[in-house]
Amino acid sequence: MEWQSEEFGSSHEGMAGAVLADGSEPGPVYLDIGSGSHMHQTSQWWAYSGRLGRQRADHMRGSCSCGWRGARRYPIDWDQADDGRRYDLDTPGPYEDWQEHVDEVESRSVPLPAELADLLDRLDEQLGTLADQAPLAALKAVAALERTTGRVGREAAYAAEADAPSWETIGQALGLTEKDARARLTRYSLRH
Repeated sequence: MEWQSEEFGSSHEGMAGAVLADGSEPGPVYLDIGSGSHMHQTSQWWAYSGRLGRQRADHMRGSCSCGWRGARRYPIDWDQADDGRRYDLDTPGPYEDWQEHVDEVESRSVPLPAELADLLDRLDEQLGTLADQAPLAALKAVAALERTTGRVGREAAYAAEADAPSWETIGQALGLTEKDARARLTRYSLRH
């Protein structure tokens, strides 16, 4: 199971990653998920059972697509894992460590003014209610909001790039990797 924060998306996808007996992290495992040429790749703990020529993981830890790895390691009980669908087993320790990492990313990102954060929460609630009670009115409101966010996003992207901070600085302010920050600003800049 992979975890994702709604705010940071693919910049901070988390999972319970495998740790080998020597403390190293194994390379990804490729899984044949059926007919066709598509192979699925994973580094999740459950794929390292020692079967089918794969390495066997002794521990798992929280890991993130940004490169962060949790300091704590959690032993894998393969007897329990082999009783059923191991990829469905709960992994609270690695998840909590990853969630702490995401909270740290959030704390380093640029804060929203409290008044605006409150307004966005109320807007979310009101649009959700409107979607239930008057879906066409909700769609009209969403279209108006998209026009506003498109215009403001374009202006903010131009201004951010004109300030010429590094992509690392922009990424940290948004809680994204440099690559994802660049893609977000480009997407906003190109919106019409």
